[in-house]
Amino acid sequence: MRDPDFTLSAGPVSATPRVLAALGSPLVYHYDPAFIARFRATERKLKDVFLTKNDVVLMQGEAVLGLEAAARSLVQPGTRVLNLVQGVFGKGMGYWLKDFGADLHELEVSYNDAVDPAEVERYLDEHPGIEVVTVVHSETPSGTFCDVSAIGPIAHARGALTLVDCVSSIGGMPLETDAWHLDVCVAGAQKCLGGPPGMSLMAVIDAAWDRIRTNPKAPRASYLSMLDWKEQWIDGDKFPYTPSVADLFGVEAAVDELLEEGLETSIARHQRTAAVCRAGARAMGLELWPRSDDVAAACVTAIAVPDGLTDVQVRAHCRERYGVMVSGGQGAGNLVRIGHMGLSARSLHPVVGLAALGRTFADLGVQVEIGAGLEAALAELAQAEHAERDKPAAYPFPS
Repeated sequence: MRDPDFTLSAGPVSATPRVLAALGSPLVYHYDPAFIARFRATERKLKDVFLTKNDVVLMQGEAVLGLEAAARSLVQPGTRVLNLVQGVFGKGMGYWLKDFGADLHELEVSYNDAVDPAEVERYLDEHPGIEVVTVVHSETPSGTFCDVSAIGPIAHARGALTLVDCVSSIGGMPLETDAWHLDVCVAGAQKCLGGPPGMSLMAVIDAAWDRIRTNPKAPRASYLSMLDWKEQWIDGDKFPYTPSVADLFGVEAAVDELLEEGLETSIARHQRTAAVCRAGARAMGLELWPRSDDVAAACVTAIAVPDGLTDVQVRAHCRERYGVMVSGGQGAGNLVRIGHMGLSARSLHPVVGLAALGRTFADLGVQVEIGAGLEAALAELAQAEHAERDKPAAYPFPS
């Protein structure tokens, strides 16, 4: 089977030539002074991405590893945890927490909606003693997001730590770790950053480290040990194990590109691209999966698959006939997603995705207004580009 012509998936996404070149750099000894300097520099740069003055941990493994490591580190049997569920990743966190022995509380909404911060506030007030709140910022399988800018301060005011899955939102949606009182944030490089999928990017505040140190169930001497990274590397000069040299180079290149563009500019670009894709899908006569744009993430456009078809049929046809790889809902529902993250949140990429998906639906017997959809997308794109040219120059968020 040939490679797709366009990867417009929910991640990993296509990487820029600069990131690919970095991944192909010569491998070096991980204790070479030049590599150590680059590792430390990448940590410092990521503080500007997370908007934090606290520790950044680069755990070696795709972001699911970082999420499990963080949950295991914060929770022991009996820990009272409020898990916010609006999609499959939030639900999956609940399964982990039960397995770790947590006293699990959950607020759950349908997978096309978002948990209301007011409900979180009410629940915490009615259940004093909650120690940890877990939340997915951008629930990529269903294309929705949760307002962690409100939830972080609500939890903080009630003495609860927050564990935030920001795997797909980092670099493409507003995320202010320190200002929003977010205690442990776990991100991935393979989404809006457009980097490789082999590393967990984590921001950790001192209060979270204090809790982890006093948790006898927190992993120690383990690939999942956050404490090993803190004690041996962040506060010392020894890696807990051999890090992936190539992944570090790729992540550094992706972060450099983001900071050179400007974090604020990158976020605005992702938001504009999402608006383009949504406008085109609606004008085609397709139904968006999120209940409203108020809860729709900027990372992907999730589209309900019409009755009589499955997402598997649609994705396979779109790839085989038109060379465009899109994503399914991973159990969130019968939906497909056009990804617009990193490189694919530029130029005509969303128009390509809409054209391929619209033509796929038509081929499979669905009545769609392909021309109207593409015209609406292009009009939105033109308007967005015009507004971008006319506004004052953007600048990166300050360190």
